[in-house]
Amino acid sequence: MPSVPRLVIAAPSSGSGKTTVATGLMAAFAARGLAVSPHKVGPDYIDPGYHTLASGRAGRNLDAYLCGPELVGPLFLHGARGCDIAVVEGVMGLYDGAAGEGELASTAHVAKLLRAPVVLVVDASSQSRSVAALVHGFASWDPQVRVGGVILNKVASDRHEELLRDALDSAGVPVLGVLRRAAQVDTPSRHLGLVPVAERRAEAVDAVAAMGAQVEQGCDLDGLLALARSAGALSCEAWEPPLTTTDRREVVALAGGSAFTFSYAEHAELLTAAGAEVVAFDPLRDEQLPDGTAGLVIGGGFPEVYAAELSANEPLRKAVAALAQSGAPVAAECAGLLYLCRELDGLPMCGVLDASARMSERLTLGYRDAVAVADSSLAVAGTRMRAHEFHRTVVEPGSGAAPAWGIRSPQRRVEGFVQQGVHASYLHTHWAARPGVARRFVERCRTS
Repeated sequence: MPSVPRLVIAAPSSGSGKTTVATGLMAAFAARGLAVSPHKVGPDYIDPGYHTLASGRAGRNLDAYLCGPELVGPLFLHGARGCDIAVVEGVMGLYDGAAGEGELASTAHVAKLLRAPVVLVVDASSQSRSVAALVHGFASWDPQVRVGGVILNKVASDRHEELLRDALDSAGVPVLGVLRRAAQVDTPSRHLGLVPVAERRAEAVDAVAAMGAQVEQGCDLDGLLALARSAGALSCEAWEPPLTTTDRREVVALAGGSAFTFSYAEHAELLTAAGAEVVAFDPLRDEQLPDGTAGLVIGGGFPEVYAAELSANEPLRKAVAALAQSGAPVAAECAGLLYLCRELDGLPMCGVLDASARMSERLTLGYRDAVAVADSSLAVAGTRMRAHEFHRTVVEPGSGAAPAWGIRSPQRRVEGFVQQGVHASYLHTHWAARPGVARRFVERCRTS
């Protein structure tokens, strides 16, 4: 049975320093010459960008809600193939899962599915002896979750460290690292979280290097590696995208650049396996779609931040509109939906959809249970998929398109657009859960 040394980096709550520690560990292990496989629990697209910088390998998500618990192990092994160690950054607090779904999709759930030891990152800035009660509670809450060590973050001084270590002597969980407060490893945030790597690459490289140096100095890397090697073997095989044999490869253009940074690595792999030639392009810079484009995929990101630049690229906007008008398949998620609208915050977009979009103060966030309402380039009507929604924008539809999804929970409503070959929606989906989505999309590229 396959076995990859692995650690899950968790915390009692958000804001404790998981990203700093996980990214720093990836960088520190990579600096030692180890091949590091980076992973992130949940649907987050931004942290994996920092993981990629630290490890030199594509950051991948492990989401037991979007993909189902049965795919967590196989997707992990797919990403970790050939690696010496895997570092999995958790989400929120250790035991926080999908709302109303118990432990589903929590860091603890994923750790159990991976049979991986957990390292608990504790923000110790405002406590001393109480840290022992906190760590003991988290370590004993679920006997199936093995908390193998703790890393104390934001420690103020040598005396503070001494108090914390004395308190933890009775908790039964070893201290595997102590990190002092260090502003240089902070990363800027805005309305949807950290600023993506693609928007601040030079600064991000420096930040990741600082994280690696801080972890190298403050953590017991040998002890953490030994803990990772204690993980049990997994009773599953690595996931592989279903392969379609074909003599003709259709060009599928994949939007990227600073405005469209949200995409799961498996999507491009699935499209390639289905017979596509996936060609990336940057809507901020490229004035035409890639030569021979037969289909277009536009993922999530921050078009609202780059609305003026996207609007100014009129040649590409017209090329996208012409492709959609031809009936070619176009799949757009969240940011891609906004880009296809008539306007965004009053600025002209592609005009594929008779809809206008604008920024909103209200955050829409959460997992969704959805079913396809109409046949589209991605799915037949009735196809059920799990999804995630995360935005601070509002789309006001006009007419001429059918809805893409009927959302079953948490509230029943319809959402998105299906129009000719266009499937546009706020919902982010993980195609590994439904490989037929990529296959259907590429087949439509051949026949449209």
